[in-house]
Amino acid sequence: MSDPAQGASEHIVFVTGKLARPRLEKIAASLPARIRWSIADAGVKVAALMTEEIIKRRVAIPDGATRIVLPGRCRANPDALAEHFGLPVERGPDEIVDLPAWLGLAGRSLDLSRHDVRIFSEIVDASKMSPEQILARGLDLARRGADVIDLGGLPDTPFPHLEASVRALKGAGLKVSVDSFSRDELSRGARAGADYLLSLNEDTLDLAFETDAVPILVPTRPEDLPSLDRAIERMLKAGKPFIADAILEPIHHGLVDSVARYRDTRARWPEIEMMMGTGNLTELTEADSLGVTALLMGMCSELSIGNVLIVHVSNHTRRTVEEHDAARRVMYAAKADAALPKGYGRELLALHDKRPFVQTPEEIAAAAAEVRDPNYRIAVAEDGIHVYNRDIHRVGTDAMAFFPDLDVKSDGAHAFYLGGELAKAETAWRLGKRYVQDEPLDWGASADRPSEDTTAFKKAGHTKHSGPDAPFPGTRDARAPETGPSGEKIVCGRLVPSDEG
Repeated sequence: MSDPAQGASEHIVFVTGKLARPRLEKIAASLPARIRWSIADAGVKVAALMTEEIIKRRVAIPDGATRIVLPGRCRANPDALAEHFGLPVERGPDEIVDLPAWLGLAGRSLDLSRHDVRIFSEIVDASKMSPEQILARGLDLARRGADVIDLGGLPDTPFPHLEASVRALKGAGLKVSVDSFSRDELSRGARAGADYLLSLNEDTLDLAFETDAVPILVPTRPEDLPSLDRAIERMLKAGKPFIADAILEPIHHGLVDSVARYRDTRARWPEIEMMMGTGNLTELTEADSLGVTALLMGMCSELSIGNVLIVHVSNHTRRTVEEHDAARRVMYAAKADAALPKGYGRELLALHDKRPFVQTPEEIAAAAAEVRDPNYRIAVAEDGIHVYNRDIHRVGTDAMAFFPDLDVKSDGAHAFYLGGELAKAETAWRLGKRYVQDEPLDWGASADRPSEDTTAFKKAGHTKHSGPDAPFPGTRDARAPETGPSGEKIVCGRLVPSDEG
């Protein structure tokens, strides 16, 4: 236990297992002296397999404790344990190395629940879709994070079902904008109940006085900022709401000048609402869109641009709604802290992780030396992929090269499982991503995370479930302990005494 700090108001109890305790003690010892802590060993080797009953029965909480922290992968129910111990119980980070940041010692708390940017998500070919298809698409975009569904009209393409589409979206409780070069379509959309019109310039601005829809104002030509200024002045004089967009241009077609126009517009009009259309960069640059989006949302944050118009046409921008949603939250939090956008989670990191390797080769070797069973563990460190059990410890960088060393020639299902895990481990090592056996790689905002019940054990997989070659606890075959016919516990297919974890 740490030395009690003078006037310390908090005493944290970290619950862990035998294998993780040395690493936890090392990390905890590095915490500031003001944090008082204790470690409660539940008496099981693998912390992820602790159950509520084991914790209730074996863990003693010292006097003065103020909260209890479980390992991130522990499947016990924190609420049930909180009721048992009479103290707050939380699930900590998955990896021990992340504990200081999880405790807020990076100087900030991680709250990504807020943002100040409205996302307009365009359905570019709405005129070619039925109202039913448009509604389904709009609901999907809203689920992903869009705030306004933008109906994009196409030149010389009739849109006879525009009104029906607007009404369908509004009937579902969605905000709607109509985006068209046709004054007639804009007028029809507004009369049908559209909330916003994209886009009006000083030549078409009269339409803004015929409807309650909020217009997005643009210059008559991208480089003609005085025309945008005149439109802004007219709307301000009339006291009507509007949003101004200086128009972002693609690379080699005026990008830098257009960024300067946004800066100049904000400088001249510090209080107005503004919009940036990001598609000219995300769609027209064949680069991973997440980084491009993060940069653009950083510009919006600096310039207090509270609206973005996004579009998904190219396959490489298929996650653009989720990426903009993640970026607006990170930038809001960083701006509120007057900080760089660093240390606000992994949502904007897809290919590479900031701290990819959570164990050193020496720590893995020490863990391997403690293994007494034939089940294979896989870990990744800076020197490569580690595969070990009681008989071997191999290190390499080619997943396929491990096969001759693995005793699975007669077990096709186990070989299939190990092949999948090793391929994933190789991907993680080559890219510099975190690898955890039996867990999917984390691709940030670029891919959905599988939904997971954090209080339930993983379902049994397709490798061996019982006998001397039962899988290592924590693999896909790890299951919640069941009770055998004589009160024994069945853990990962093995019958063990009821007091064994």
